[in-house]
Amino acid sequence: MAFEEDDHVILRDEHSEYDGEEGTITQVVETMFGDENYTVSFEDGQEAGVSEDQLEAAEE
Repeated sequence: MAFEEDDHVILRDEHSEYDGEEGTITQVVETMFGDENYTVSFEDGQEAGVSEDQLEAAEE
């Protein structure tokens, strides 16, 4: 499932301080391999370079 800007997502990355938190996608960047990386903004910061498999859709 591809995400778009302004989608609400939950980050699943045990190495991130935002693991398990809900945020909003603020940027989608396509890599040279055709994959997409995302920048996700949270209340107190952001996480860049997040891959699709680290995200799940948040319930609206």
